[in-house]
Amino acid sequence: MQVKLQRVNQASHYEATAPSSEVKVHIDGPASIGGEGKGSSPMEMVLMALGGCSVFDLGEILKKQRQEIEDIQVDVVGNRREEAPRIYTDIHITFTLKGNIDIEKANKAAELAVKKYCSVHDMLAAGGVEITYEIKIIS
Repeated sequence: MQVKLQRVNQASHYEATAPSSEVKVHIDGPASIGGEGKGSSPMEMVLMALGGCSVFDLGEILKKQRQEIEDIQVDVVGNRREEAPRIYTDIHITFTLKGNIDIEKANKAAELAVKKYCSVHDMLAAGGVEITYEIKIIS
């Protein structure tokens, strides 16, 4: 697997690409180093990666369980330590599911998705990050 980052301006704005897609992902640093709000920060992208990795698997598991999913939203909140490097200490994922979904099946699916199948979870957890999650179902 490989990605490429190309500098866009004289500040800290980059476009990232990968061979798997023609989509350009915009990455920008904080204002303190010249960031202009033209992209997500690398640390925000870590949270996005965890949410994306988890929800892909959650959706597939719920489909296999024949749950009727109308919509899925994922909120990921991470807390970072104050000293450098400002790594995440803990992260909480909230999966909000809409549809005719059995809560017990959804909880089991979330456990498998986050703790068994998500590679991003395993890398972060191996680094000492505490990762928790919850399921909310709305009709």
